[in-house]
Amino acid sequence: MATAVVARPVARPQARARDEEVLVWPDLVFVEFISALLFTITLFALAVVVNAPLLDQANADVTPNPSKAPWYLLNLQELLLHMNAAMAGVIIPTIWLGVMAAFPYFDRETDGQGKWFGTDRAVKITIVSAIIGFVGTWLLILWDSGKIAFFLHDWFGWSGGDHLRFLESARSIQTQLPWPEWSKSIPYLPFNLKLLASDAPGGPTAFQNLDFPGWLVEQAIPILALVGLPSLMIFSLWKIGWVLTRRDALLALFSGFVASYGILTLVGTAFRGAGQELVFPWDLSVSEGIPGQE
Repeated sequence: MATAVVARPVARPQARARDEEVLVWPDLVFVEFISALLFTITLFALAVVVNAPLLDQANADVTPNPSKAPWYLLNLQELLLHMNAAMAGVIIPTIWLGVMAAFPYFDRETDGQGKWFGTDRAVKITIVSAIIGFVGTWLLILWDSGKIAFFLHDWFGWSGGDHLRFLESARSIQTQLPWPEWSKSIPYLPFNLKLLASDAPGGPTAFQNLDFPGWLVEQAIPILALVGLPSLMIFSLWKIGWVLTRRDALLALFSGFVASYGILTLVGTAFRGAGQELVFPWDLSVSEGIPGQE
């Protein structure tokens, strides 16, 4: 008995419809050209409205006050004012870059990839998380700068009394509480490890002794804020039924980060005056702190 074999063509991926394609010219280049024109016009308008005079040639013997980093690093310079320098400048940025690199591996779902606000809850999660990051970062900066206590005292006439002075700022926890002397030099290594020169502050054994109040203010409280507050935000959104998937959690986390990043850059750019004091933008002076200039 003979068996007939019918050859079937190999299935090929369906080609993308022509109406879904766009050309580089004029579709893409024209949009980029219009965007470049709008950016240039906006830059000229800002140059006319905002007074940003050029100073004299840089002089190593004359340091402006405040001395600021380039604008794209002002967020890290702002962090330096609130925590340990190594944490703000190296450890935290490195860890966060690693966390962002792990985002695609944490969210393995392929549904809705490449779409803006691809889920029903995406818009409200983004807006609420950005508001929390915006307001929360501002409040933390104001508190650590002592401005919240200033506003409460001068604007509302409220004073918590001497027994609450330690709550005025993070640094007040270190300076206002009656810490015992032994808490400022706690040995934590069972062996000698000389990492500091003998003429360094604290002597060659300074590294081997923990200043607990300083550690609490410069490391423990910032870490608690950086890890605990975002975790609390995601947990709260999960409890009310907004964050249901890993993608929702990442969207909330990244939206809050972008808002915090923007606030740190804005504060470092426009709200830091002489001695990195927190001031209003209209109180800033370009030549402030430079001898011979007013």
